[in-house]
Amino acid sequence: MIFEARGLTKRYGGLTAVSGVDMELAQGDLVGLIGPNGAGKTTCFNLITGADAPTSGTIRFKGEDVTRARDFQMARKGVARTFQNIRLWKEMDVLDNVRAVCRAGEPCGFAAAALRLPRFRRVERAVTEKATSLLQRLGLGDVLAESPGDLPYGDQRRLEIARALALDPDLLLLDEPAAGMNPTEKARLMETVRDLRREFDLTILLIDHDMKFVMGICERIYVLDHGERIAHGTPAEIRCDKKVIEAYLGSEC
Repeated sequence: MIFEARGLTKRYGGLTAVSGVDMELAQGDLVGLIGPNGAGKTTCFNLITGADAPTSGTIRFKGEDVTRARDFQMARKGVARTFQNIRLWKEMDVLDNVRAVCRAGEPCGFAAAALRLPRFRRVERAVTEKATSLLQRLGLGDVLAESPGDLPYGDQRRLEIARALALDPDLLLLDEPAAGMNPTEKARLMETVRDLRREFDLTILLIDHDMKFVMGICERIYVLDHGERIAHGTPAEIRCDKKVIEAYLGSEC
């Protein structure tokens, strides 16, 4: 297992947002996390990525206990995410949004950067080449100099994925990646996510409210309701699970 959560719980005062959730991800998994609004999905993402600390429970990543690791530490360890509310740097162009987080070569230090020594220029070239390659891979090679705010919503989502990939993650968390996309764009995204998993040897956990998208792309699905895990299984099993139908799907199998 590349990732394990045991008894994951998060309380905010008297509110329990996540309660005793167990979750496992094996290397190469493509897994969904679904549930009604307020079920605790984004809170789980925040706990996994170190953006928030659990009240109780444990988190292990690649065999290491990372329960108390901060978000920047988790990013260094190989966990990256996108956000439900897009968080792009609008003052930077598309290319610089990815260049700013790229890992390419060894850090060159302040002096080398200030004096623009050859080592610094080599790192700069490597960063630019890597960022450009990722953007081209996500279909954004023609908009490198544009402002992220001028891009269509679907392209902004793809830019967020490119920026997450620039961190060289082993575990990629996608929060509502298909939001704002039309059916054609969603179908294209499904194919892209599958291909990226193979090309970058990724493990992927995603949240999305589009059940057709989740059922069509994920191999396993976890379901939360009121912060608790109520089901786990294949898309076919989840589709016909009585608890899921009552809590989320709202229709009979």
